[in-house]
Amino acid sequence: MKILIIEDEPELKNIVQSFLEGEQFIVEHAKDYSSGLDKIISYEYDCILLDIMLPDGNGIDLLREIKAMHKKDPVIILSAKDSVDDKVSGLEIGADDYLAKPFHLAELMARIKSVIRRKRQDGEHIISYKNINIDPENRRVLINNEELILNRKEYDLLYYFMIHPQKTLQKTTLAEAIWGDYIDQADSLDFIYSQIKNLRKKLKSLGSEADFQAVYGIGYKLI
Repeated sequence: MKILIIEDEPELKNIVQSFLEGEQFIVEHAKDYSSGLDKIISYEYDCILLDIMLPDGNGIDLLREIKAMHKKDPVIILSAKDSVDDKVSGLEIGADDYLAKPFHLAELMARIKSVIRRKRQDGEHIISYKNINIDPENRRVLINNEELILNRKEYDLLYYFMIHPQKTLQKTTLAEAIWGDYIDQADSLDFIYSQIKNLRKKLKSLGSEADFQAVYGIGYKLI
């Protein structure tokens, strides 16, 4: 799962990024309003951590931009401002949660998991498709109640397909979701094929009722 931190304070950004990467998230960063807006326009995120006070603008205005674009990315406001008015304003505009600085990393993690569960997993703790069950909290995959051992990228890829079942996903969308925005620098996306081939083999080894279908010239879907 991919997180965008829009925060201009380097020390806080580094602490949060290091923590989230240790929790197996892909983390990207924008240090101001304009770079944050560029990333939001160009990519999708499982959660955006948005500071209110930015060098070249206001996080509340950036939140308005997100909603005007009809983006579905969950947003948690992070701010040193802890007034009721700021909380109400952010939540009324469409933020999914509000966390005042300073905060404990454990609480931040709990809130991130909560908004992702609500927005990406329909509120469910376990994601199921056919006879595959994923437990995102513990990064476990079960097929017919037998655990399937996957490496990090295989798990991330399967999770992304599981929250978009029977939907054709473009190769570029898969690459950005699993490998982050630096994938723009890749010469080709041929590695997606090998990742799906390996994942399909592991799924079949435990009798998966689901499989990947190639959609010529576009990408793949879970069927």
